[in-house]
Amino acid sequence: MDLPDQEAEQGAWAGRKRFADVGGLDLAYVEVAGSGPPLVLVHGFTDTSRSFSLLAPHLSGRRLIMPDLRGHGASQAGRGFGIADFADDVAGLIRRLRLERPVVVGHSLGGMVAMQLAARHPELVGGLALLATTLNPGMTQDHPLVAGVAALRDPISPADPFYDWWHQCGSGVPQAFLAGMAKDASAMPAARWRAILEEIRRTDLGGARAVRARTLIIAGACDPLFGRAHQQVLAEALAGSRVVWAEHCGHNPHWEDPAFIAGAITGMFWNGEA
Repeated sequence: MDLPDQEAEQGAWAGRKRFADVGGLDLAYVEVAGSGPPLVLVHGFTDTSRSFSLLAPHLSGRRLIMPDLRGHGASQAGRGFGIADFADDVAGLIRRLRLERPVVVGHSLGGMVAMQLAARHPELVGGLALLATTLNPGMTQDHPLVAGVAALRDPISPADPFYDWWHQCGSGVPQAFLAGMAKDASAMPAARWRAILEEIRRTDLGGARAVRARTLIIAGACDPLFGRAHQQVLAEALAGSRVVWAEHCGHNPHWEDPAFIAGAITGMFWNGEA
């Protein structure tokens, strides 16, 4: 996709959002029509459904549901930002849209949400694809993410130097996409960034050992946030899971190498499909 097409695609993203009343909250989502078992794609901290806009074309033909988590993007905030709150919202959306056991793809925070969803609502989940995530973030007060978020002040500028670290990725990721991601994140007040991050920091998903859904773990080989030690613990906890390494990718492999990520997901869940 050339530069004008990328700019047009990213500029039109917000206008593609639909809304569903889930537990009294208006949750925004983008849907791509398709056949076969659907995929629900759950974004990471401060991101929106836009996070999967580079991946979606590589999953052509599949029905995709990409929500904005509560407090992110165009979705209402609600009163709580715990992992269970996000997971119950996604469960409500799956029920509202009458999705039949979708594969849930979760990136970072979204991966934690996907695991909690599978633990709390196993009947709703047909499989998990976990991108650059963890069972326990283990972030101390001097962690770069914690320190960076603590320093943010309203109104947050999309040009804030913090995004150079937070959205770091390979040079091939379109600038129009990164600008859209920074604009989306900057629309969140700094107090909400901090409130959600505190919930992430206290997360311990030891209960994910009870998850029985078929699981694919996709890890960025150069992930500065949740590296090899996190992935080893995750793989040991999720019995029978398969681990795939996205070489030369960091914390956002679905931005840096979306074709590889799509191929790994398709190969895991629909290999040999007619």
